[in-house]
Amino acid sequence: MKPVIRHSFNLSFGEAANLQEKLSAKVSTAGKSGKIKTVCGIDVSYSRGTNIFFAGAVVLSFPDMEILSSVTAKDTVFFPYVPGFLSFREIPVIQKCLLKLNGKPDVIIADGQGIAHPRKFGLASHIGVIYNIVSIGCAKSPLVGEFDEPPAKKGGKSPIIYKGAKVGYALRTKDNVKPVFVSPGNLISREDAVQTALACARRYRIPEPTRQAHMLVNNFRKKHEKR
Repeated sequence: MKPVIRHSFNLSFGEAANLQEKLSAKVSTAGKSGKIKTVCGIDVSYSRGTNIFFAGAVVLSFPDMEILSSVTAKDTVFFPYVPGFLSFREIPVIQKCLLKLNGKPDVIIADGQGIAHPRKFGLASHIGVIYNIVSIGCAKSPLVGEFDEPPAKKGGKSPIIYKGAKVGYALRTKDNVKPVFVSPGNLISREDAVQTALACARRYRIPEPTRQAHMLVNNFRKKHEKR
């Protein structure tokens, strides 16, 4: 799986912000036709005190959530951690990981934001645009906007409003647990993004694709750290 748009990640913050503004114009939230058969979850981990990052991607069937394949990769990262610029820190190692995938999944769910971002171009949107793929951001905490606490039952949702526009939803994926924060990355509507994330949620707060990717990448990192 290769990107259709390539650019440098060795940028200043100003250059990175300008690139986000430019590429955000390519984001579509109108939705894309076609039945979802496969969903790929992506997650990134790192060794504390180092610049070594690890990425994991797990492809699952939809809606059954059976694991079909998984890949990992590691890389050295130098872009500093600054909220709003996560993609410049994580996408280089994610690209090495996705290059190992056989075929292109129908949807990618990333542990990060989609358009619920200061420049409407979070990690999921960045991945969605450069790969021209349906993508969804499913984050554990909000980055921008305001929302009401969603109903306590699984499936309860509340819109996230940022600068007067609905950018996503706070979604309850399990009864009486903290919500996750879902926003479209690319080629999917706000409503379809939240319904897809909910359909991927099983017994846990985190939807199964990103939960499996999280477990995969952490096991991969721990094995590396023991060497």
